[in-house]
Amino acid sequence: MKSSLFTTIFIALLILSGCQKETKNPDVVETDETGVAILTDQQIEDIVKRSYQYVAMYNVNQKMALAEQGLSTRGYNKGLKYTNLLDHTARFIARPNNDVLYQLAMLDLRNDAIVFEIPEIESKYVSMMATGYDHYVNIPMSTVDGDFSEPRTLLFYSARTKGYGGEEVEGVDEILEMTGDFVSIVLRVMPHANEPEKYERIVDQINAIKGMSLSEYQGKEPIEYDEAAFPDYGATDADIFENNLLEVMQFVFNHITFDPDFELDSAVLATYAQLGVEPGKEYDPETSIKLDGKKFREISIKVRDEELARFNNPEEAKKFLYKMFLPKGSAGLESLLLPSVIGPIGQPAKEALYPAVTTSDGSPLNAQNDYVIS
Repeated sequence: MKSSLFTTIFIALLILSGCQKETKNPDVVETDETGVAILTDQQIEDIVKRSYQYVAMYNVNQKMALAEQGLSTRGYNKGLKYTNLLDHTARFIARPNNDVLYQLAMLDLRNDAIVFEIPEIESKYVSMMATGYDHYVNIPMSTVDGDFSEPRTLLFYSARTKGYGGEEVEGVDEILEMTGDFVSIVLRVMPHANEPEKYERIVDQINAIKGMSLSEYQGKEPIEYDEAAFPDYGATDADIFENNLLEVMQFVFNHITFDPDFELDSAVLATYAQLGVEPGKEYDPETSIKLDGKKFREISIKVRDEELARFNNPEEAKKFLYKMFLPKGSAGLESLLLPSVIGPIGQPAKEALYPAVTTSDGSPLNAQNDYVIS
């Protein structure tokens, strides 16, 4: 009897063990026989909407740092001073102004903090904007806040900057911790182009701006930078959604500071954890879950077109005038998605407004016509 009972229990344990091995991990999406994630259109749309701010900013920042042509710094920890007004041929951002001079710096904050010495600039309007892959917009200095009336020294770093943790530095007026390691700094300067002498003085002031590593600022040897293994960026956001979304998001996750108590952060982390993407991991194309790229592209274009239609509807667009281009913690998903599609990168309402301007018959504005805006 004992032997028979033991055998029965042993067989039951084997069956239970086999069942446990076949149980799906509830924390990871199911895949088909080819390793492609099984997702509904609704799930894909949610992933696209939660990813758009990162995909759009990855594309824009990479182009501004690495593009071989146009307004690009041709590398990180480099700057571009531009002292001529832009015209309709400018393509480095979606809708550049032609009444300000854009100054650009692309920062890699992994190995050292970066210091900027900003002189007095006598323009009526100057605004400094800083943003990383997460598309949260910071305005460290602005004439709206009374800045640029005297010289100022700023230091930028991230939570992952080696050898620096936010301590005071002699001579530095303001220390700014960024949420990302790879950051764009854009300075918009109105040059008063109809006043030639003032324009010339402002150009001289722009040329006096200095950027350097913290080590150089302190008179030390500059720290050598290791090259980052950047995933490919796309000609359009849809390209990333189709071709290398998980690779890009893994890279972004490794270079962004997330706040687990912030709803948008916790939601995107939970979404991507199911796809095998988590901060600190390495992307491996051989073992990673695969996505239906064509379906992701299709749905990303659907989301894009819906947001563009919303922006081109004055009644809809005005709902977002004061909700776009805000620092972290101030923007909801909708107010991040819209500018990520139509821009990205812009100024908060206290710096600039972006009202929808449409034609009376609904046709697109173009340079072949003259328009009266009322």
